[in-house]
Amino acid sequence: MKALILAAGLGTRLRPLTNKVPKPLIKIGDKPLLEYTLTYLNEYGFDRYLINSHYLPIKVKKFASKFEKQNKNIKIKVTYEPILLGSGGTLLKNKSYFVKEETFLVYYGDNLTNLNLNKVLDFHKRKKGIATIVSYYEKNPASKGIIEFKQNKKITLLKEKPKPDEITSYYANAGIYVFSNKIFKYFKNHKHYPIDFAKDILPILIKKTNVYVYHMNEYFIDIGTLETYKQANKEINKLF
Repeated sequence: MKALILAAGLGTRLRPLTNKVPKPLIKIGDKPLLEYTLTYLNEYGFDRYLINSHYLPIKVKKFASKFEKQNKNIKIKVTYEPILLGSGGTLLKNKSYFVKEETFLVYYGDNLTNLNLNKVLDFHKRKKGIATIVSYYEKNPASKGIIEFKQNKKITLLKEKPKPDEITSYYANAGIYVFSNKIFKYFKNHKHYPIDFAKDILPILIKKTNVYVYHMNEYFIDIGTLETYKQANKEINKLF
């Protein structure tokens, strides 16, 4: 199975850690975050990866090459974006890599989780939707994307970074998506980059087709700030 790992961010909120190290290679415990991600996804049968890069791309490529040599069952393709394409833009630019896959995963590279992906994939298969978005409970969702949905888990609204009076849900977008390859027909009106999933693609899918939410109860943290980085380092031994 194939997965897109989005790892091209500048990591500005993690400075000075990212002054000389790209965000996916910062150490959590004694390993780079990207190593946890690849090992974790491989446990669920993902063995073909496309990783996008932008900041310090040579270091990402060297790490991927070394990891690939140490794990003979996987293949990693690292792409370089001189100008950031956006989360959806990266997928569109690499359509040929994914379009023949009936189902594939998009995973934001600053996530750390022990989510049971088999349950997510089974849920996606049962629902037969074009997309499944993983959510988690977030007590402070103002900086996240909130999700509203019906009793059957069909999503009715995805709102990015709601204002205080717009917070109508504490189900937040985890940045873990399972997509059908039918998603590509919804990119046809997007000719210019960057293209963002949450702003440009998912709202269209929610209006025009069936998108479902899978709510997780396992451990999840988005390592985007120094605060969450420190928290992850304190908790990593409980996870792995």
